[in-house]
Amino acid sequence: MPRHGSSRANPTAVITLYDSPGVRSQTWVPNIWRIRFILNYKRLPYRTIWVEFPDVEATLRGIGAPPSSQRSDGRPVYTLPVISDAIANVQAPIILSNANNIAEYLDVNYPARPVFPEGSRALQTLFVHYIQEVCAKPLLPIMVPISHDRLPERTQSHFHGGGSAGRGGARAQTPAPLPNALPPGPQREHAWRLVQAQFDFLALVLDKNAGDGDGVVAQGRHVSYADFALCAVLLWIEQMAPHDGWARVRDWNGGRWARLWQRCQDYMEVL
Repeated sequence: MPRHGSSRANPTAVITLYDSPGVRSQTWVPNIWRIRFILNYKRLPYRTIWVEFPDVEATLRGIGAPPSSQRSDGRPVYTLPVISDAIANVQAPIILSNANNIAEYLDVNYPARPVFPEGSRALQTLFVHYIQEVCAKPLLPIMVPISHDRLPERTQSHFHGGGSAGRGGARAQTPAPLPNALPPGPQREHAWRLVQAQFDFLALVLDKNAGDGDGVVAQGRHVSYADFALCAVLLWIEQMAPHDGWARVRDWNGGRWARLWQRCQDYMEVL
């Protein structure tokens, strides 16, 4: 399980990460975990500000965060993660949204322990896009209802009256209807088989690196942004569906995903 640090603000922290809590301030959103992994891996001091889903848009507008995207009608969409970086050589904090933008910013401005090794940015971006848009999609009918039931009561109510979680991001705006929870039985088993098919393909692709790496991470022998994006999905399953979900996934493909989870475990601290 992720290790939770002190709730007191780190006096040396210049970076603030805006996160959306589950129960007991448990961090769970995959896109936000990507950034927390990077901050921990780079050993950057930071603090967390918890923002429940109903407050995402107002909070981000209040700090001047850029919207993550626009709706078809032109209205801005505000999502987490967002970081605020009060670096010393600028008068106002730099505020960024969108996990990929934040990841690139952190790697450029804090280059020690890079998560984008030289020449890998384009391929890693494609890999992360695949994880988010293809590999994780069969998980949504399973994991979204489960996650909803484990959120604070006020956030659950928000999902029924406005706001949404979409594609791994904490999102504010009018939602699509939440899918109904899949009951135990053939329908849920079929859904998990669709998920397993995606992980089987992913394992087949990653195994092509076995001769040049350690057989666990996406590139060579060191973790990278691609690993953090994938492990963020594994953490979502492990945190929200430990018995029905993680108990399955950790044993798929010869235990590959449990080994990746273990490789990233040192970077799961929540400050």
